[in-house]
Amino acid sequence: MTGGESQLDLGRYQSYLYAYPHKTAYRRIEPALPLGPLWAGERRSSLFLYLHVPFCEQRCGFCNLFTQPVPEPPRIEAYLATLDRQVAVVRRALDEGGPFTISRAAIGGGTPTLLSAKQLERLLAAMAHAGYTGAPLSVETSPETALPDRLSVLVAGGADRLSMGIQSFDERECRAVNRPQRTADVHRALRALRDANPAVLNLDLMYGLPGQTETSWAASLSAALAYLPEELYLYPLYVRPLTTLGRKESRAASPDDDRRAALYDLGRATLLSAGYRQISMRMFRRTTTAAETPIYTCQDDGMIGLGCGARSYTRGVHYSSEWAVGARSVREIIDRWIAKPDAAFAVADYGFVLDDGEQRRRWLILSLLGGEGLDVAAYRRRFARDPETDFPELAELAARGLVALAFAPGGASAAPRLRLTAGGLAHADAIGPHLSSPAVRRLMADYDLS
Repeated sequence: MTGGESQLDLGRYQSYLYAYPHKTAYRRIEPALPLGPLWAGERRSSLFLYLHVPFCEQRCGFCNLFTQPVPEPPRIEAYLATLDRQVAVVRRALDEGGPFTISRAAIGGGTPTLLSAKQLERLLAAMAHAGYTGAPLSVETSPETALPDRLSVLVAGGADRLSMGIQSFDERECRAVNRPQRTADVHRALRALRDANPAVLNLDLMYGLPGQTETSWAASLSAALAYLPEELYLYPLYVRPLTTLGRKESRAASPDDDRRAALYDLGRATLLSAGYRQISMRMFRRTTTAAETPIYTCQDDGMIGLGCGARSYTRGVHYSSEWAVGARSVREIIDRWIAKPDAAFAVADYGFVLDDGEQRRRWLILSLLGGEGLDVAAYRRRFARDPETDFPELAELAARGLVALAFAPGGASAAPRLRLTAGGLAHADAIGPHLSSPAVRRLMADYDLS
């Protein structure tokens, strides 16, 4: 950037900051930190449990998640056996600090429903051993693997939210991003999901796909809305390094900012008119949803991550296994994880240590981008500081009309929240990098994805 240029001037679509700091800012932690003392000082009444299944039936052209496509059956069994070992070690470490409660849980990937029904039962048993006794549970699935027997196991085991990535109902658009998906299979899966009767069905759609038009985008939106999902996520296409699309470096595959913006506007208007409320740039929730689960943004709740690729969050330390995008490196990391001795699961040796400034910055970023907004009074209570003083970047956001103070019911006497405006929601993927610290941006830029 030049001296007078702002991060906000670098384009509307920069990066999706769903966590802060991003995993590309993680490095080796030396000396390694024992998990017992690390978790002992955390608020333990409302922990989040996350299990990662790093396997898929295919790798989509845009995907940079930590996952291996088409794993051999013995590899899945070896993975589950190692997960059982990790659960036992982590549970002992958590118990050192006394009682704790899992209040939210999720199983992601990858594609968890690539596992058979029996393997999913084993996964749920591992969750129970980790301390899950029944709480809101979200599970990811796919059109090819959303099979009735697997969905039945999940719902019976507590899953009240099932989420499926569709991206598009247009087979040509799917093929253009290396996703050989049949529309008939998508509808079969959607019927199976509705028959499974979770409290919340979430569907993911993507805009900016090669060859996508406003007409085809509107058709995908209409097809998804026919199933009355409680939640819909609208994702812009990103072409990232080492993904299939990124390796092609195809100009046709590179999404245009203006086209993505126009499709975003169309998608947002369509969902708002269909009775959905916009929560964040990507998330829309049907206003008639009976019991809304509070939006999880993990500012105040620790997250216990289990499985290769899962992240764990304490207030001052984020840790995980190593992370990569390249196929060979992903496989090697999973190999090393499966071969770990039990003692290696008892420490945090790879991650990011957050100083006071980064903890405050994380609270700010996740509050703003997560949709609930920054509770100014809560920030002051937590940190005994003022957010406007801590973050002069907020003044630029306000000057551009991207954030504004809003008041809860009760008017100006209620606690104010600093929220993204409609324009701010649309520019969230520029606001996240704008608010990231220079140190985190440098670490992310230097990370070797291969």
